[in-house]
Amino acid sequence: MSVADDPDWRDLGLGARVRVALWLRDEVGLGGTFSKAELRTAITGAEQVDRRMRDLRPAGWIIRTNRDMPSLAPDRLYLEKMGLPIWEREHRAAGLRQISAKTRRFVYERDGHMCRRCGVGAAEAYPDDPGSHARLTLGHIRPHASGSGSSPEELITECARCNESVRNLTGVQMTREQVWDRVGQLPLRYKRELLAWMVGDVRPLSPAERAWGMYRQLPAAVRDEVKRDLWKLLES
Repeated sequence: MSVADDPDWRDLGLGARVRVALWLRDEVGLGGTFSKAELRTAITGAEQVDRRMRDLRPAGWIIRTNRDMPSLAPDRLYLEKMGLPIWEREHRAAGLRQISAKTRRFVYERDGHMCRRCGVGAAEAYPDDPGSHARLTLGHIRPHASGSGSSPEELITECARCNESVRNLTGVQMTREQVWDRVGQLPLRYKRELLAWMVGDVRPLSPAERAWGMYRQLPAAVRDEVKRDLWKLLES
């Protein structure tokens, strides 16, 4: 229930994280469910609303997904606990994770400027959606851990599509059966390799993929030179 002296989540002058917290308190309520679509519709005029919601977790807010609670519908989330009142000045920065430009650059370079979840490179078109190009961002290796920090060891390069929930960012959602059929077609060694990726929730980069990520960072004219040089090298 809102308090008369508290700010209103409709106030566009507030930060998106504060507006999300107030909306959850006033419109969803403890024990209530909501969808990301409802959240985005409510919090207008703000970017990366989903991420601002996740940024509440280090401040003690607990928001469950279908992954945590199988009884939830796939598109619903459950507000289990309201944490610190971040709309109050003394709690405004609670749980915020500041990532320095130096750390951000280090992680991108370490990961070869490629998404460690799906392997797409910066600005590359998605194989299943050629009209959409990858935008890289940073995510946490264990995003559901409330204590996730900002050290390079806790960060990973992701494309925006992997960083967010796939079902909310793509027009076509793969079914379990479709994925399992594809897995079943893999030779045994690839099944084992895939399982290792699943266990670690990350796809290790091969030396060729790391070189590809570095190559993609070059200007177009320089890429053409490197391509010609490699072509000549292999022909010699």
